[in-house]
Amino acid sequence: MKGLFQGSWTIGTIIGIPIRVHFTWLIIFGLITWSLSTFYFPMVAPDLPVTSYWIKGALAAILLFISVAFHEFAHSLVAMRYKISIESITLFIFGGVAQMKGEPPHPKAEFEIAIAGPLSSFFLAIVFFLLSAYTVGSLNALFYYLAQINLILGIFNLIPGFPMDGGRVLRAIIWQKKRNFFYATQKASSIGQMIALFFIFFGIFSLLARMPVGLWLILIGWFLYSAAGVSYQQSTIQEVLSGIKVKDIMIKEKDIVTISPSITISEVVNNYFLKYGYGGFPVVSDGKYLGIITLKEIKDIPKNAFEDTKISDVYVKHKKNWEISPEEEAIKALETMIKEDTGRLVVKEENKITGLITRNGIARYLQIMGKIK
Repeated sequence: MKGLFQGSWTIGTIIGIPIRVHFTWLIIFGLITWSLSTFYFPMVAPDLPVTSYWIKGALAAILLFISVAFHEFAHSLVAMRYKISIESITLFIFGGVAQMKGEPPHPKAEFEIAIAGPLSSFFLAIVFFLLSAYTVGSLNALFYYLAQINLILGIFNLIPGFPMDGGRVLRAIIWQKKRNFFYATQKASSIGQMIALFFIFFGIFSLLARMPVGLWLILIGWFLYSAAGVSYQQSTIQEVLSGIKVKDIMIKEKDIVTISPSITISEVVNNYFLKYGYGGFPVVSDGKYLGIITLKEIKDIPKNAFEDTKISDVYVKHKKNWEISPEEEAIKALETMIKEDTGRLVVKEENKITGLITRNGIARYLQIMGKIK
């Protein structure tokens, strides 16, 4: 779900957790401000000036923003209690996501982390309801609206559609019963997709009945279906790679095809890329690993310059982040490649290169083992 966090920017950091806002949240901010200032507040407090409606509409949108962030912080604080670090909290069009580095260690942790969010929303609903009881006029309407929204947010998140909070609670229950994390994730994801399809079909029915909420239900259903599908796929990959070390599927040092930085692009294309069919090759000089050359770098060079351009002019210099130990889990290698946006990692042991692990190599392993299983 990496794409989910693209197009967002950090607005601050609280207790070491970066708070990010996706550009789609601005759509919700605008819609809430407009709808409340145009319809809701004029209806409940008809004697106020127009400016007051817009101010309160914007205030309500900001407080909703804070409510969603509070919901995600509840997840994060419980996760941190179980030594799971939080990479960031991102607020976007469908709510918020606390991006955790790792999975809960056991079903109890999963349950507590998941249930913390809805409970925090119910807590805020009570707080805003009490505030509405002790205020009058437009402030009463503001707090009553926020109480309703947080109540709905808490109930909605308890729907057992993975990866929503309710789906994670369901995963914790299945995990506890079956004692199998991967089975629980796949089962919860499948149920999540069925619930997402219900949202989509009900949304279509609502649109046919001329109910504007139908479009929103279709969008939510589509998002949940995609997210549950990604979760299912990730769980399957994790299950196949469980217990597999980098050394088990890496290309051994003796089998690595290397190239010299002194040869031309023309030579590399004809004698390496076309001959071996690999997507990239390590660049080595006098036994020292310098970096990597891939088709990505070559395609930016005009063809009439292939004969005159050397690999030393275009190869990508090696980064420390592109190294991994042969004893590391293969799943960590894959996660690192995705994070670093690279197709291969150098395998090093005691400061010596012992192999190369690639995305294509892992994909082939998954394909073969998936068919066997």
